[in-house]
Amino acid sequence: MALEWVALGYTAGAEAIMLLFLTLPGLDILRRGLVAVVRSALKPLLAVVPFCLFLLADIYWKYEMRPTCEQEHACSPSEHVRHQKSIMKSQRNALLIAAALLLYWLLFSVTGLLVRINQLNQRIEKLK
Repeated sequence: MALEWVALGYTAGAEAIMLLFLTLPGLDILRRGLVAVVRSALKPLLAVVPFCLFLLADIYWKYEMRPTCEQEHACSPSEHVRHQKSIMKSQRNALLIAAALLLYWLLFSVTGLLVRINQLNQRIEKLK
């Protein structure tokens, strides 16, 4: 299962880098090419959404199927520590899922805004 989280982490990192390059001031010369590259990458990156939902269902399933300690001394200290580590990993992975989905949405929105701005600038040039 670790490979899935690595892939999601790299995808979120790529989304963050693309978003950073699109929003940095002073890259007006490269922005047109960047917008074209990002627009072509948005459709394959849409696979992040169902992938995140699958991983979220996996976290939920692990949460529901975790062993519980009904009595005070039913779990050994090592089992208790392992359970706490599992909870920490699940929380970290949930944050990664949220970040990947948020970054995809931001990338989609910013790209749409930049395309619209470019279209409006072309209209202004036509009217002049």
